[in-house]
Amino acid sequence: MELLDQILPLVKKPARYTGGEWNAVRKDWGKVDLKVAFAFPDVYEVGMSHLGMQILYYVVNNRPDALMERVYTPWPDMEGRMREHGILLFTLESRRPVRDFDIVAFTLQYEMSFSNILNMLDLAGIPLRSNQRGEEYPLVIAGGPCAFNPEPLADFIDLFVIGEGEEAVEDLLNIFRDGKSRDLSKKDLLLEAARVPGNYVPSLYRVEYLEDGGILKVEPVLESVPERVVKRVVRNLDKTPFPTRPIVPSTEIVHDRIMLEVMRGCTRGCRFCQAGVIYRPVREKKTETVLQQARELTRHTGYDEISLTSLSTSDYTPVRDVITSLIKEHAGRGVGVSLPSLRVDNFSLELAKEVQKVRRSSLTFAPEAGTQRLRDVINKGVTEEKLIKAVTVAFQEGWQAIKLYFMIGLPTETIEDLDGIVHLAREVLAVGRKAGVPRGRLRVTVSASSFVPKAHTPFQWEPQAPLEALKDKQSYLTGKLRDRGLVFNYHDTGVSFLEAVFARGDRRLGAVLEKAFELGCKFDGWSEFFRFDRWLEAFRQVGLDPEWYACRRYDYNSKLPWDHISTGVSKRYLALEHRRALAGMTTDDCRAGLCCGCGLCAGLEVEPDFAGGEHDTQLSDAIL
Repeated sequence: MELLDQILPLVKKPARYTGGEWNAVRKDWGKVDLKVAFAFPDVYEVGMSHLGMQILYYVVNNRPDALMERVYTPWPDMEGRMREHGILLFTLESRRPVRDFDIVAFTLQYEMSFSNILNMLDLAGIPLRSNQRGEEYPLVIAGGPCAFNPEPLADFIDLFVIGEGEEAVEDLLNIFRDGKSRDLSKKDLLLEAARVPGNYVPSLYRVEYLEDGGILKVEPVLESVPERVVKRVVRNLDKTPFPTRPIVPSTEIVHDRIMLEVMRGCTRGCRFCQAGVIYRPVREKKTETVLQQARELTRHTGYDEISLTSLSTSDYTPVRDVITSLIKEHAGRGVGVSLPSLRVDNFSLELAKEVQKVRRSSLTFAPEAGTQRLRDVINKGVTEEKLIKAVTVAFQEGWQAIKLYFMIGLPTETIEDLDGIVHLAREVLAVGRKAGVPRGRLRVTVSASSFVPKAHTPFQWEPQAPLEALKDKQSYLTGKLRDRGLVFNYHDTGVSFLEAVFARGDRRLGAVLEKAFELGCKFDGWSEFFRFDRWLEAFRQVGLDPEWYACRRYDYNSKLPWDHISTGVSKRYLALEHRRALAGMTTDDCRAGLCCGCGLCAGLEVEPDFAGGEHDTQLSDAIL
């Protein structure tokens, strides 16, 4: 500790490593049996903004037999000092080495954090590959959205938790506690855990490949191991543990406010959206639950802003009543309410007008595509008329800056769709000028991310657009969006390309990931550290083609690397939605109309209701 105290004044933001924050929990190691290190593979400011960490921290530390401490990826300056002085990666609460814990639990929020996982294991003195870790090392587990295609990390993770973690972590700790009391080996412990729903142990599954490199099959090596791992779902959010004494960071973080989850799941059915599939079904908290939790959160944190979080907060049934009640109760003490990006409709604008009574926040809308044809393809229920109407009201109510989110490289996209982005941006800008917003203050920010095909979505069969094509699209938009008051932002195409590679990858990518780590890749989500050439060199040395993963079109008969992981939404339904997309047909939100037949709620199936086009492939018996 003395050495650490000498190092901290020499690095940026030493508060990242000191711990001791308000509401942090530090337990007596001698009085608990199970020690868990929650590892977030990014810097402190990002990891502390993650609500899932706060929830699991609360769940585990509520157990008298367990503790959970936190560890984040050290910034390169701190990492350099630690390696120079031989300091192993340590947790914030006790400053104990991570390798001393029973379990190290990584959260997988973003594919470009995978290299940081290897770097953290190495910095902790833990062998990277699970088959190299003996009984003396912790069990390394992982969960989160990227766990729904766990294969690229299969060589490094002992066990993946598929789905929501509040109940799954309790079950896992019970298994570990009981196994520890019986002196079970790590291998036997994992075998017992694999029999529990939601737990995927990759070492208990074998993968066979076709001659062309595709997947022939993924099957368990033992009869007692399930063929498919079904996600865990928390049924009742009102009865699910939620932290009302969250850790308050001692330095500024990305989302520096109260994060109050009001609902989970979304049935809007955007065909590119993985979250809309893996977090189904929709579950809402009761009004009284939200208000009580808000009351306790403001009292125990000192924050002056409450963010109502979900995938689509304006779809939360009692949202208007909740916002009105929150403002009435808390506005007098200067506590405001904020919402995530809004739908393009009058109701959302009414909500925005309500919350800005305390503090005006920026407004963000996500049309996603520039033309109605392409918005129908992706099933985005937004029209130009609704967008213009919404921004007109916004500018008239005093907003001066609007953000618009789009995606480029979507399936079936044409040059007309890119021109549609330009048209919409200019129309919004014109509305602002007409509303009398001062020219120096009027700003319309257009952000364009590149489409990344994700597992378990209707577009999982689609390729990503080639790298050069994405660059050309960005250049085209850059040349068109030059009006005063317009700002155009876009993502690094190399990052999006690798994101697609790992989002669609199989376990052979583990060798690439390990080689990239050896070549110095880390913090790949940060532009100042991303080195695309090193990644390409890693692929070259391993002998794999990244384009084969990112830009390959699958047919419905293809065995996908993630087919043994189940979200509860049927593959047949996803195939139907893909065919409907290519035909330009939309699907209604099942909360507002008929059941769409995704198979999650009642195991229902649907028959294709039209003849497929040129991309239609005969559905295999396994799907039908």
